[in-house]
Amino acid sequence: MELFRAASGLGPDWHRACDQCLEGLADLAPAANLGFVYASDPLAAALDLIGARLAEATGIRHWVGTGGAAVCSSGQEHTDGGAIVVLVASLPAGSFHLADGLRHDRPDLGRASAAWAAPERVGFGVVHGDPRHDGAAGTIARLSADSGAFLVGGLSSARSGPLQLAGRPSEGGISGVLMSPAVPLITGLSQGCTPIGPVHEVTASQGPWVLAIDGAPALEVLEREIGEVLARNPQRIAGYIHAARPEPGSDRADYVVRPLLAIDAQRRIIAIGDDLRRGDPLRFVKRDGAAAQADLRRMLDDLAARAAGRRIRGALYHTCVARGAHMFGPGSAELKMIEAALGPVPLAGFFTNGEIYRDRLYGYTGVLTLFL
Repeated sequence: MELFRAASGLGPDWHRACDQCLEGLADLAPAANLGFVYASDPLAAALDLIGARLAEATGIRHWVGTGGAAVCSSGQEHTDGGAIVVLVASLPAGSFHLADGLRHDRPDLGRASAAWAAPERVGFGVVHGDPRHDGAAGTIARLSADSGAFLVGGLSSARSGPLQLAGRPSEGGISGVLMSPAVPLITGLSQGCTPIGPVHEVTASQGPWVLAIDGAPALEVLEREIGEVLARNPQRIAGYIHAARPEPGSDRADYVVRPLLAIDAQRRIIAIGDDLRRGDPLRFVKRDGAAAQADLRRMLDDLAARAAGRRIRGALYHTCVARGAHMFGPGSAELKMIEAALGPVPLAGFFTNGEIYRDRLYGYTGVLTLFL
């Protein structure tokens, strides 16, 4: 029997959608012991009930997941009318541990999680977060540092409430599953924006306001890079032009995108969705569908090379709500690109309100994780 199995259920009634998932999970391998579940609106409001029903019917006690504005399966984006997608895994005994309620203002991982996450035991984690939790980025960084885990996942994006599952329902903070190196997998990040200028240095700032860049007024630098046409119509750059923080130590040109929040034309300053300090690097980027498609192909090629002919048993995909049809076009084009590269691999995922990769919170990216 397959060690990984994916299934989906559609429609506004969570009972029927859940039953469809269970039909797809018939005759599970006896070793099946971990399930991932994602539900879109309006079913996300019943995620706790969905998790309980799946656990009861399958005998799998350990379920993790969250709600999204949309969810995805192999080659398909489910964006309207409600959907549930699940991925069931058969992992080595003792190779994973569920953790929930992790917050930046709590002192540690919790006694049980800390005991499991002994030195050299954690290799990876799939986690989900509450976007209402102001310290989400800090919690992600701390969880990665405290556990040693390379993290992937995303922030909930369901309108009906960012409920999460990690064995039990929770809200606020970060929750998910930590895995030991006994679970073979690889993962990759694909950007959805492209740089429009060089890396600059913040030379004056106050909270979210960037006052000066390279010694010049911040707005002057932005206008110079976006060009005269956009500079004359600042309303046109909303949702199109963003700020980005280059990530030091990355093995490639990596950056974390943050939104432009405001422009003060009189004082010639800008506000971004981050707390930058003097000396921090900063560059500007633009949303770019063509670049997003090219970078997704690059990531898929890279993962294929790293898989080195090994069988891909299952996959998780966490992608930004601003991607999908907005960047790749209609007809589930983004997921079809992945399916064309991987084949009909069991896959589940959701459209996030922020993507988690390594120890950071990203935006406009896609994170693909392959179980080998």
